[in-house]
Amino acid sequence: MKLQMRTLLSVSLAAALAGCSLAPTYERPDAPVSSSYPTGPSYKADAAGTGVATADIGWRDFFTDPLLQQLIEQSLANNRDLRVAALNVEAARAQYRIQRADLLPSVGIAGKETAQRTPADLSASGQASTSHNYQVGAALSSWELDLFGRIRSLSDKALESYLALDETRTATQLTLIAEVANAYLTLRADQELLNLTRDTFKSQDDSYKLTKQSFDQGLSTALDLSQAEVSLRTAQSNLSQYTRQAAQDRNALVLLVGQPLSPDLTAALDNAVKLDDGMLPTALPAGLPSELLARRPDIRAAEHQLKGANANIGAARAAFFPTISLTGNAGTASASLGGLFDGGSGAWSFVPQITVPIFAGGSLLANLDLAKVQKNIQVAQYEKSIQTGFREVADALAGRGTLDEQIQAQQLLVSANQRAYDLSDQRFRQGIDDYLTVLDSQRSLYNAQQTLVNTRLTRLSNLVTLYKVLGGGWTERTVTAAQPG
Repeated sequence: MKLQMRTLLSVSLAAALAGCSLAPTYERPDAPVSSSYPTGPSYKADAAGTGVATADIGWRDFFTDPLLQQLIEQSLANNRDLRVAALNVEAARAQYRIQRADLLPSVGIAGKETAQRTPADLSASGQASTSHNYQVGAALSSWELDLFGRIRSLSDKALESYLALDETRTATQLTLIAEVANAYLTLRADQELLNLTRDTFKSQDDSYKLTKQSFDQGLSTALDLSQAEVSLRTAQSNLSQYTRQAAQDRNALVLLVGQPLSPDLTAALDNAVKLDDGMLPTALPAGLPSELLARRPDIRAAEHQLKGANANIGAARAAFFPTISLTGNAGTASASLGGLFDGGSGAWSFVPQITVPIFAGGSLLANLDLAKVQKNIQVAQYEKSIQTGFREVADALAGRGTLDEQIQAQQLLVSANQRAYDLSDQRFRQGIDDYLTVLDSQRSLYNAQQTLVNTRLTRLSNLVTLYKVLGGGWTERTVTAAQPG
């Protein structure tokens, strides 16, 4: 009996595992973008290659600022969005294991007692009787033989969902690192603007006091005094604005880090009051657009979703074919509990069942049509992710190719405004020009200085974006190709 049951299970298992798949053969769609990035006056040629792709540059080697490294390290350990993404991966892995388990039979030990009373008028002896039946043995629950790959297709879909979420977790990490870096740079820029505004406010206050003294002595007009006060109040308003922005920047940074900043970090941030133009490398090789398919986790996630939709078509097709399930048990049975393990008490049962779909009101065909439409949707989303990635890289390359020149021009503009202000102030003190010329020169200088700080921030943020959109940030240290032995 045991040999017969074991042989039956072996044959059934072999048949199920050898089942075919009705899913279409997966073919990666052609990338709907150009084979190269744009060229022209807005783009610089990549610097001489170092042999390391941008995606393989570790975030510690790209963000060399020690304070920023501490912030990134803490965010990777404590940020709640990244934690949720990691937990979603764990949930998807468990779901895949559950779906995969359906390919194998579920066998357990079952024991049961059946007690039945037969009334006298239904008993063959004419007397009421009570009977008992006891059974103990191995039981095979209803197990579907996956001859047409329905369960396997569902398992493949669950696997692709898990892989897509794992790629999404990586994409979340890349985004988090870039957000922390940009928040840190923004805080430093606003603190630099705050210091600039403090200096401007002090200068405006000194000018106002000087103009007030001249007005009291009859050397300046009421218009001069009013204009000096306008500049003073404007600087005072800007001082409040940048004080608020610096505080909000720090709050945003704390949220990204995921925990309160330590006193040491807080003190270090208080001293980070100037942007360093050389704090990020500019030699980031862009490679070819085709490399985005392998290096961008969001694009890889979209392709896994596409593969899952492709596998779902196989499950929908398999629903048109017969379903074969097996149920059985083998063990001992006896009318008395004490006789369960006596000789000759062996018992077994085997119940195969086949279900052939004949009429389902069109639901099977509708499910197949739905699966095909869902795959087409995933194709479009996959292509859109490639186009979005291409555009993001092209935009960042355009920024890298033009922002350096813009900063140089803005620095020359600040110098020119500084000379104009110095000359207008000198001419006013000599009585040649009125104070309105000084105020105009001072406002132009302040605006040019503000624009320079913001442009430098834009340049550094653009480098952070370029690093991210090329797939950088997934590893802590730079990954180098193995050298041949």
